[in-house]
Amino acid sequence: MLANELSTPVLTVDLDVLERNLERVAETCRKQGVSLRPHTKTHKTVEVARRQLALGAVGLTVAKVGEAEVFAAAGFDDILVAYPIMGQEKHRRLATLARARRILIAIDSEAAAHELSRAASAQGGTLGVLVEFDAGGKRCGLEPGPQVVALAKTIAKLPGLKFRGLMSYFGNVWGTPEERRAEAEQVAQRVDRALAAFRAESMPVEIVSGGSTPSLEFAHLISGLTEIRPGTYVYNDLNTYHQGACRLEDCAVRVVATVVSTAVPGRAILDSGSKTLTSDVMSAGPKTGYGYIVEAPDAPIVKLNEEHGLVDTTSSKHRFHVGEVVTIIPNHVCVAVNMHDEIVTLRKGEAVGCWKIAARGKIR
Repeated sequence: MLANELSTPVLTVDLDVLERNLERVAETCRKQGVSLRPHTKTHKTVEVARRQLALGAVGLTVAKVGEAEVFAAAGFDDILVAYPIMGQEKHRRLATLARARRILIAIDSEAAAHELSRAASAQGGTLGVLVEFDAGGKRCGLEPGPQVVALAKTIAKLPGLKFRGLMSYFGNVWGTPEERRAEAEQVAQRVDRALAAFRAESMPVEIVSGGSTPSLEFAHLISGLTEIRPGTYVYNDLNTYHQGACRLEDCAVRVVATVVSTAVPGRAILDSGSKTLTSDVMSAGPKTGYGYIVEAPDAPIVKLNEEHGLVDTTSSKHRFHVGEVVTIIPNHVCVAVNMHDEIVTLRKGEAVGCWKIAARGKIR
């Protein structure tokens, strides 16, 4: 069956593009001398994770306990929960996982450290802990310096926990290639400040985990970084493209949709609305529209209802017709993937399989 014969709306991935993306970043990491611990938030599938490990990734990154449970159940080990998990029930689940798997968790507070210690001690296991510091994004993480060391020392004394190193998220590395390089150089200074505080205390730091897809090509600028955690690179999206971090042909995921109405002049209606594409607007480039129609780049998707995608056709050379099938590159692929139960795999435009998005909706 060809892609345009599928029941729509449907999420699809071009396997040739996916494999090229995976190989490119694996090679980039080897050249830069950093390990790859990819974030599964983008693909949420066991099949892609296996390909990442086969190409040399040292482990996986997740955001939530539910995601860690999915990948642990599938046999994966060395999983970093890169989120300040709070709540006794979730800490018990993490401690349970740690009895059979190597689990790392990033935290930035003593409150989290003490709760995790109690949970791990009760289960008789050990959780590896990374202290999160702020690389400039001002989201989570302590200011690099003495307070990071102080939290690390607290962790090192608590039963059931083992201090393994530091973590930060380079979400502030964003924009054009020039802007991203400049921001990466600023990040490098904050990483150095964090590590200097540990050197002053003669306290070893095994892991320094950082990164993102927009920053991955600049990892070599950040001295002391041991691993990076990009996620979007597996599929890419319009945000990645408009930053110059990929080409359009590197966007592996497309939403296949059908034109269901052209009754209103100047409008074409697609069967893919906010429940398919998400309502995330662009964060880079033009910062407008809700996806890129490959067959009609001059026809923006200007509005989404739950099940309707409204396309402005007034300035388009393309003549839309009811029943026509089009393909859309999403603005933000991570969220789009999480809207779907499955993703159809393609080779040369032909459907060859279907993967369950196993970690979809695992928000706790």
